[in-house]
Amino acid sequence: MSNGKTVTIRAGRYRVPVSNPDKPLFPADGITKLDLADYYAGIAPHILRHLRGRPLTVERYPDGIDKEGFVQKRVTGNAPEWVTTASVQSQQGSLDQVVCDKAATLVFLADQAAIALHPWLSRHDRPNHPDQLIFDLDPPGDDFELVRAGASALRELLEELRLPAFVKTSGSRGLHVLVPLDRKADFDTVRAFAGDVASVLVTRQPERFTTEVRKDARNGRLFVDTLRNAYAQTAVAPYSVRARPGAPVATPLDWDELADERIRSDSFRIGDMRERLEQRGDPWWHISRRGHSLKPARKRLDRMKA
Repeated sequence: MSNGKTVTIRAGRYRVPVSNPDKPLFPADGITKLDLADYYAGIAPHILRHLRGRPLTVERYPDGIDKEGFVQKRVTGNAPEWVTTASVQSQQGSLDQVVCDKAATLVFLADQAAIALHPWLSRHDRPNHPDQLIFDLDPPGDDFELVRAGASALRELLEELRLPAFVKTSGSRGLHVLVPLDRKADFDTVRAFAGDVASVLVTRQPERFTTEVRKDARNGRLFVDTLRNAYAQTAVAPYSVRARPGAPVATPLDWDELADERIRSDSFRIGDMRERLEQRGDPWWHISRRGHSLKPARKRLDRMKA
């Protein structure tokens, strides 16, 4: 329904208004706020399984991506009463954040010009016990082949540790490799484990990979970034749009897709997702059922390091 300035979208059992539906959010691509809202309403069955229970940080661009946007953690005062929130502790004290558990919330966020969605690696009921461990792989330049090689090498190492690994494009520059956890270990334990995995990977191929934080010390090597594995840190959600030209989408991959040299981090766009999901489904549909303990893997990793 439209009154000229507002369109109402049906999302589940709610009707959510989208104001200024024709406002260009991606001007060069002709993608409007309504297009963003329609995308998130349509992708809801797939993206919600990756968002439920997680405090959410969003990137908002009220004037489109050609203008400066901002990051928002705190829930806005005009949020409908049906938007689920969670109170979490931050450096500034208690903070109420959105927990996206329904399609209507996705449409509400799109109406706020919230383009990119970044959930926590833990759920609000056990905020210091993540159910995801993440490795962030960004190329030192434009060498995406090095990123693919890093992801594949990580997968092989994680298989040696008998841990499942999932891969997705970040929609920006690189790839994310993720391990689902059973929420038994706290962030300090998880981050130490991830750091040691990265160190083993670098020891095996020091000419290609590094854990050096300083960019000027990487010398063209791929940085295996484990720094996101900490309380209140976030990672872009699977199927989230990114605020970049073309409206690329952070996209879960099947591992065999890494062999395709055409794959880049921004290969998949808003307009690609429906056909892709019809053809392949969601490669991460079962990720929440694969949560693993780190204790056996820690023992294997210690033996490997020794």
